[in-house]
Amino acid sequence: MRGKHYVYAGAVGLAVAAALSLSVSVTQADTKRDLKVPRFTVDGSWPKMPLPSAGDYGTPLVLSTSTGKPKPWSTGEVAGTCIDSRDHVFIVTRGNLVNSPETLDSVPAAPVIEFDTAGNVVNAWGDRNVLPNGIHGCFIDYQDNVWIAGNGDGIVQKYPHGGSHLPLLQIGTRGVCDNPPANTCGNSGANPLANMSHTLLNQPANMYIDPNRDPVTGERGSIYIADGYGNHRVVVFSSGGTWLRQWGGVAGVVNNPSTDSPGLFASGDGGHPHCITLGNDGLVYVCDRADDRIQVFTKTGVFQRIIPVVPGTGVTLGIGGAPGLGTAGSAWDLAFSNDYAQNLMFEVDGGNEIVHIMSRVLGTILSGFGAPGLQAGQFTFLHSVVLDSKGNLYTGETINGRRVQKFTRVECNNGRGRGNDNCDD
Repeated sequence: MRGKHYVYAGAVGLAVAAALSLSVSVTQADTKRDLKVPRFTVDGSWPKMPLPSAGDYGTPLVLSTSTGKPKPWSTGEVAGTCIDSRDHVFIVTRGNLVNSPETLDSVPAAPVIEFDTAGNVVNAWGDRNVLPNGIHGCFIDYQDNVWIAGNGDGIVQKYPHGGSHLPLLQIGTRGVCDNPPANTCGNSGANPLANMSHTLLNQPANMYIDPNRDPVTGERGSIYIADGYGNHRVVVFSSGGTWLRQWGGVAGVVNNPSTDSPGLFASGDGGHPHCITLGNDGLVYVCDRADDRIQVFTKTGVFQRIIPVVPGTGVTLGIGGAPGLGTAGSAWDLAFSNDYAQNLMFEVDGGNEIVHIMSRVLGTILSGFGAPGLQAGQFTFLHSVVLDSKGNLYTGETINGRRVQKFTRVECNNGRGRGNDNCDD
């Protein structure tokens, strides 16, 4: 692979945890070994084109009056990316086509599209009249069920892996949100009656399903929800949909993300919290997007620490106390590396259109890749990221980006000591 152009060509060396012995906690660094920061190159051949057409996978058949052939699919915004046990990548699409030419020469793609490892479409499904309005995040749990949230609605839904017309489980009520007294969906902001319901959500951004036993109930499959576009909380439900606990609330003015309003989330509309994931260290990592930070809690909501991303991107102050850019912030989504210690975090910064490679232990940015733009390897409204078993990354873009991209990890080691067939000659 010599001579190939890399999106990321290396980083300044930083000694951090690289491997973990059985006696070392995943919260600690192994200073005896140097952490190797991976390199990635964009794969412009993934996914395979063309996408399916009208009439495929149960979508309505619409013929083009100019060609007489079925119109091709257009995804609209790619709101979420998630991955199953076979490394199949799922994307959830909004189907919101651009008014001319897309609305004339194409049709909305199926809401949920499944790609195999080569980038071929192998399944697609979903009913937009049943799925959440404003499809946002997706997550595939330890049983390969597909979970979908909607930031224009008040529901999180669980579907079987192959899809179905109706969900297996739904938390919340479609079109009804935790925003009393009218229960309209939207930013609850200073409403003291919001952020409290045990049955309703308010524009949830994403979710994570815990494969391990809950620290309170002892049962597996607790559902952690970033209830963050209308509300400003993390809320946890049992695998059957019963409310268990919650934490968070509305932050005050956050000038310094490291110190101001710890444990609380930005008050504005826009996904605060925007992402949620659980680490092998047993902690919950939550994106407080506008406040340019990742906040870390125990599974019962005890605040642990703050990891700033890029202050001055959202509402926090920038260099020299300058006002933030106001680009919705720098903490959008998060995936951990495959090693058991999860030494690295791959953090989506849609405010600066970069995927940051960060030390989980130190909370520092080691390197990253990406830049604003529409070419392969660039981003426009970078929104989500997911990691496969070989250490490759897949990103989704919304608004004007509207695509999924694959970034191949170049090193032979995927983080767990296994190769990914991308070794240099």
